[in-house]
Amino acid sequence: MVGRVRAYVTGASGFVGCWLTAHLAANGDEVIGTGEEVDVTDPDAIARSVAESAPDVLYHLAGFAHVGRSWREPAVTFRVNALGSLNVLEAAAGCESPPRVILVSSGEVYGQAPGHEPLPESAELRPLSPYAASKVAAEFVGIQEWLGRGLPVVRVRPFNHAGPGQSADFVVSGLARRIVEAETAGGGVVRVGNLEARRDFTDVRDVVRAYRLLAEKGEPGEVYNVAGGRVTTISEVAMLLCELARVDVQLETDPALVRPVEVPVLIGDATHLKAATGWSPQIPFEKTLADVLESWRTALGVPA
Repeated sequence: MVGRVRAYVTGASGFVGCWLTAHLAANGDEVIGTGEEVDVTDPDAIARSVAESAPDVLYHLAGFAHVGRSWREPAVTFRVNALGSLNVLEAAAGCESPPRVILVSSGEVYGQAPGHEPLPESAELRPLSPYAASKVAAEFVGIQEWLGRGLPVVRVRPFNHAGPGQSADFVVSGLARRIVEAETAGGGVVRVGNLEARRDFTDVRDVVRAYRLLAEKGEPGEVYNVAGGRVTTISEVAMLLCELARVDVQLETDPALVRPVEVPVLIGDATHLKAATGWSPQIPFEKTLADVLESWRTALGVPA
């Protein structure tokens, strides 16, 4: 794509959406679809919005994003992630000039995939949660739209990512918030969930760079992992955050924060993405953690 790109973003007001729209605008793209959020489960509304916007690229980020909550709300998860993706893709396909679609899935689709570490895109999909299964369903709708209609869909599987502005429902941000709350109290106990899980964390600012690069250089019909390739246990994340804390804190396991079932290891291989776009992560994980802590100190009104 050459020249000024019209980019439509679903979920523009969300954590990743905010960072993506800022990155797109900073690179000269015309960002649309950032006003009042359109309900992706309403096929008529999303079809009208996308058709009127006439985008060159559609980034589909809107969705139900919490793995733990998906166990309690599986039907809602599927309605938003699978049916919502169908509606968005149908809207794109119905445009006079269909846009390229960046369909954001998740590394969670791999689940417990034995024999692969880090996981390539060719690894078997073994979804372990309702969230992961809903993302597999969304991906297959994307494949169908590409094979059946020729809609240029590029699927993306981001692994764990973190950064300023993320909800405390997610592990890095949740730990950071509880540590900042302990700072305001002069110390104390910080509740934690499963510390043994091993994850591949990337800064959200690096993740959105990958999305834009794939809009430019990704191949329709292909799928790309977005991952840093660094193995980190949640215990290591917690200890690094504790080291950055302004007071002494003690970690204490809270059964309420432990998921019913959890993938023990989830590490991605981003070789395909790097070969296609030249992308590589630029922000050290330690900076990500420090920035998340600072964002919570600002949000909670902690003096500098």
